[in-house]
Amino acid sequence: MHQTTITFPDHPLSPRDGHKLRGYFSQLFGAQSDLWHNHRADGKPIYRYPLIQYKVIGRQPMLTGLGEGAQLLTQHFLDVKELHIDGLRIPLHSKQIKSRQAPVGVNGSLHRYRFANPWFALNQENFRRYKALPERERKGMLQRLLTGHILSFFKGVGHWEEEQVMVELLELQPVQAKFKNQPMRMFKGQFVTNARLPEYIGLGKSVARGFGTVCQPDLPSLPS
Repeated sequence: MHQTTITFPDHPLSPRDGHKLRGYFSQLFGAQSDLWHNHRADGKPIYRYPLIQYKVIGRQPMLTGLGEGAQLLTQHFLDVKELHIDGLRIPLHSKQIKSRQAPVGVNGSLHRYRFANPWFALNQENFRRYKALPERERKGMLQRLLTGHILSFFKGVGHWEEEQVMVELLELQPVQAKFKNQPMRMFKGQFVTNARLPEYIGLGKSVARGFGTVCQPDLPSLPS
Protein backbone atom coordinates (compact mmCIF):
# COMPACT_ATOMS: atom_id res chain seq x y z
CA MET A 1 0.00 0.00 0.00
CA HIS A 2 1.49 3.31 -1.12
CA GLN A 3 1.43 5.79 1.79
CA THR A 4 2.50 9.43 1.86
CA THR A 5 2.61 11.66 4.93
CA ILE A 6 3.19 15.40 5.02
CA THR A 7 4.00 17.13 8.30
CA PHE A 8 4.45 20.78 9.27
CA PRO A 9 6.85 20.63 12.24
CA ASP A 10 7.11 24.37 12.95
CA HIS A 11 3.39 25.10 13.18
CA PRO A 12 1.82 23.48 16.28
CA LEU A 13 -1.95 23.14 16.43
CA SER A 14 -4.43 21.76 18.92
CA PRO A 15 -5.31 18.07 18.50
CA ARG A 16 -8.93 19.06 17.81
CA ASP A 17 -7.90 21.18 14.79
CA GLY A 18 -7.84 18.30 12.31
CA HIS A 19 -11.13 19.46 10.80
CA LYS A 20 -9.63 22.92 10.18
CA LEU A 21 -6.83 21.35 8.13
CA ARG A 22 -9.46 19.39 6.23
CA GLY A 23 -11.45 22.54 5.50
CA TYR A 24 -8.43 24.42 4.21
CA PHE A 25 -7.06 21.68 1.94
CA SER A 26 -10.54 20.78 0.70
CA GLN A 27 -11.00 24.38 -0.38
CA LEU A 28 -7.53 24.53 -1.90
CA PHE A 29 -7.59 21.32 -3.94
CA GLY A 30 -11.10 19.90 -3.59
CA ALA A 31 -12.30 21.03 -7.01
CA GLN A 32 -9.70 18.71 -8.59
CA SER A 33 -10.64 15.53 -6.69
CA ASP A 34 -13.33 14.55 -4.21
CA LEU A 35 -10.71 12.50 -2.33
CA TRP A 36 -9.80 15.72 -0.51
CA HIS A 37 -13.23 16.01 1.11
CA ASN A 38 -15.41 12.93 0.29
CA HIS A 39 -18.41 14.94 -0.89
CA ARG A 40 -20.22 14.95 -4.23
CA ALA A 41 -20.74 18.09 -6.28
CA ASP A 42 -24.21 18.47 -4.74
CA GLY A 43 -22.71 18.41 -1.25
CA LYS A 44 -23.87 14.91 -0.33
CA PRO A 45 -21.25 12.80 1.47
CA ILE A 46 -19.48 9.90 -0.21
CA TYR A 47 -19.45 6.99 2.23
CA ARG A 48 -16.03 5.39 1.88
CA TYR A 49 -12.83 5.04 3.85
CA PRO A 50 -10.99 8.41 3.53
CA LEU A 51 -7.82 8.05 1.45
CA ILE A 52 -6.67 11.50 2.63
CA GLN A 53 -6.77 12.13 6.38
CA TYR A 54 -6.03 15.26 8.40
CA LYS A 55 -4.75 15.04 11.94
CA VAL A 56 -2.73 16.68 14.67
CA ILE A 57 -0.37 14.31 16.53
CA GLY A 58 1.55 15.73 19.48
CA ARG A 59 0.46 19.21 18.31
CA GLN A 60 2.08 18.61 14.90
CA PRO A 61 -0.20 18.92 11.83
CA MET A 62 -0.13 15.93 9.50
CA LEU A 63 -1.73 14.79 6.25
CA THR A 64 -1.79 11.08 5.51
CA GLY A 65 -2.62 9.71 2.07
CA LEU A 66 -3.15 6.10 0.95
CA GLY A 67 -3.22 4.78 -2.61
CA GLU A 68 -4.67 7.49 -4.84
CA GLY A 69 -4.62 9.82 -1.85
CA ALA A 70 -0.88 9.27 -1.45
CA GLN A 71 -0.38 10.20 -5.11
CA LEU A 72 -2.35 13.43 -4.64
CA LEU A 73 -0.29 14.46 -1.61
CA THR A 74 2.93 13.85 -3.51
CA GLN A 75 1.63 15.68 -6.57
CA HIS A 76 0.65 18.81 -4.60
CA PHE A 77 3.44 18.91 -2.01
CA LEU A 78 5.25 21.82 -3.69
CA ASP A 79 1.96 23.71 -4.09
CA VAL A 80 1.44 23.98 -0.33
CA LYS A 81 3.07 27.27 0.68
CA GLU A 82 0.88 28.34 3.62
CA LEU A 83 -1.90 27.26 5.95
CA HIS A 84 -5.13 29.13 6.65
CA ILE A 85 -6.33 28.36 10.19
CA ASP A 86 -8.99 30.37 12.05
CA GLY A 87 -8.70 33.22 9.56
CA LEU A 88 -4.92 33.44 9.90
CA ARG A 89 -2.48 32.96 7.03
CA ILE A 90 0.52 30.96 8.24
CA PRO A 91 3.52 30.97 5.85
CA LEU A 92 5.25 27.59 5.79
CA HIS A 93 8.97 27.82 6.46
CA SER A 94 9.36 24.06 6.64
CA LYS A 95 7.42 20.96 5.67
CA GLN A 96 8.34 17.32 5.36
CA ILE A 97 7.14 14.53 3.09
CA LYS A 98 7.64 10.79 3.36
CA SER A 99 6.46 8.14 0.88
CA ARG A 100 6.75 4.41 1.33
CA GLN A 101 5.14 1.07 0.64
CA ALA A 102 3.33 0.23 3.88
CA PRO A 103 2.43 -3.38 4.74
CA VAL A 104 -1.28 -4.20 5.00
CA GLY A 105 -2.97 -7.47 5.94
CA VAL A 106 -2.82 -10.47 8.26
CA ASN A 107 0.61 -12.09 8.27
CA GLY A 108 0.53 -14.65 11.09
CA SER A 109 2.34 -12.45 13.64
CA LEU A 110 0.99 -10.28 16.42
CA HIS A 111 1.40 -6.51 16.28
CA ARG A 112 0.82 -3.98 19.02
CA TYR A 113 -0.58 -0.50 18.40
CA ARG A 114 -1.77 2.42 20.47
CA PHE A 115 -4.31 5.12 19.74
CA ALA A 116 -2.34 8.35 19.31
CA ASN A 117 -5.68 10.20 19.10
CA PRO A 118 -8.98 9.16 20.73
CA TRP A 119 -10.75 6.21 19.11
CA PHE A 120 -14.31 7.21 18.12
CA ALA A 121 -15.80 3.76 18.50
CA LEU A 122 -19.46 4.35 19.36
CA ASN A 123 -22.30 5.98 17.47
CA GLN A 124 -25.54 6.91 19.23
CA GLU A 125 -27.12 3.50 18.67
CA ASN A 126 -24.27 1.31 19.84
CA PHE A 127 -23.45 3.70 22.70
CA ARG A 128 -26.87 2.89 24.18
CA ARG A 129 -26.15 -0.83 23.75
CA TYR A 130 -22.71 -0.37 25.34
CA LYS A 131 -24.13 1.45 28.38
CA ALA A 132 -26.78 -1.25 28.86
CA LEU A 133 -24.21 -4.07 28.98
CA PRO A 134 -22.70 -5.38 32.21
CA GLU A 135 -19.17 -4.08 32.73
CA ARG A 136 -17.63 -7.50 32.03
CA GLU A 137 -19.22 -7.61 28.53
CA ARG A 138 -18.26 -4.14 27.33
CA LYS A 139 -14.71 -5.05 26.34
CA GLY A 140 -15.99 -7.83 24.09
CA MET A 141 -18.31 -5.42 22.31
CA LEU A 142 -15.50 -2.91 21.76
CA GLN A 143 -13.23 -5.65 20.42
CA ARG A 144 -15.88 -6.67 17.91
CA LEU A 145 -16.25 -3.03 16.84
CA LEU A 146 -12.48 -2.63 16.44
CA THR A 147 -12.34 -5.81 14.34
CA GLY A 148 -15.05 -4.33 12.11
CA HIS A 149 -13.12 -1.07 11.83
CA ILE A 150 -10.00 -2.91 10.69
CA LEU A 151 -12.02 -4.84 8.12
CA SER A 152 -13.59 -1.58 6.91
CA PHE A 153 -10.09 -0.15 6.49
CA PHE A 154 -9.02 -3.20 4.47
CA LYS A 155 -12.08 -2.89 2.24
CA GLY A 156 -11.57 0.85 1.84
CA VAL A 157 -8.02 0.47 0.54
CA GLY A 158 -8.89 -2.46 -1.73
CA HIS A 159 -7.31 -5.22 0.34
CA TRP A 160 -9.11 -8.56 0.38
CA GLU A 161 -8.28 -10.59 3.49
CA GLU A 162 -9.07 -14.31 3.68
CA GLU A 163 -7.67 -14.81 7.19
CA GLN A 164 -9.64 -13.99 10.33
CA VAL A 165 -8.72 -10.71 12.00
CA MET A 166 -8.22 -10.98 15.76
CA VAL A 167 -7.84 -8.17 18.29
CA GLU A 168 -7.26 -7.84 22.03
CA LEU A 169 -7.74 -4.45 23.66
CA LEU A 170 -5.23 -3.46 26.34
CA GLU A 171 -5.14 -0.62 28.87
CA LEU A 172 -8.29 0.88 27.38
CA GLN A 173 -9.52 4.05 29.07
CA PRO A 174 -12.64 6.10 28.30
CA VAL A 175 -12.02 9.77 27.55
CA GLN A 176 -14.22 12.74 26.76
CA ALA A 177 -13.44 14.41 23.43
CA LYS A 178 -15.31 17.04 21.48
CA PHE A 179 -16.85 16.27 18.09
CA LYS A 180 -18.57 19.21 16.38
CA ASN A 181 -18.43 21.02 19.74
CA GLN A 182 -20.29 18.19 21.50
CA PRO A 183 -18.65 16.04 24.21
CA MET A 184 -18.44 12.41 23.15
CA ARG A 185 -17.31 9.18 24.83
CA MET A 186 -14.15 7.93 23.13
CA PHE A 187 -11.24 5.73 24.13
CA LYS A 188 -7.45 5.78 24.48
CA GLY A 189 -5.25 2.74 24.94
CA GLN A 190 -3.54 -0.05 23.06
CA PHE A 191 -4.44 -3.24 21.25
CA VAL A 192 -2.80 -6.35 19.85
CA THR A 193 -3.86 -7.73 16.48
CA ASN A 194 -2.67 -10.14 13.82
CA ALA A 195 -3.23 -7.39 11.21
CA ARG A 196 -0.49 -5.16 9.84
CA LEU A 197 -1.62 -1.52 9.73
CA PRO A 198 0.21 1.48 8.25
CA GLU A 199 1.42 3.99 10.81
CA TYR A 200 -0.85 6.97 11.54
CA ILE A 201 -3.93 5.72 9.68
CA GLY A 202 -7.29 6.07 11.42
CA LEU A 203 -9.78 3.45 12.61
CA GLY A 204 -13.39 4.05 13.60
CA LYS A 205 -15.60 7.08 13.02
CA SER A 206 -14.40 10.43 11.61
CA VAL A 207 -10.90 9.26 10.77
CA ALA A 208 -10.59 12.03 8.16
CA ARG A 209 -10.53 14.49 11.10
CA GLY A 210 -7.81 12.53 12.91
CA PHE A 211 -9.80 10.37 15.32
CA GLY A 212 -8.61 6.82 15.95
CA THR A 213 -5.08 7.40 14.63
CA VAL A 214 -2.89 4.38 15.41
CA CYS A 215 0.85 3.96 15.74
CA GLN A 216 3.20 1.44 17.33
CA PRO A 217 3.54 1.90 21.10
CA ASP A 218 7.33 2.35 20.93
CA LEU A 219 6.92 5.30 18.55
CA PRO A 220 6.59 8.54 20.49
CA SER A 221 3.94 11.04 19.57
CA LEU A 222 5.31 13.49 17.06
CA PRO A 223 7.08 16.35 18.87
CA SER A 224 5.32 19.57 19.73
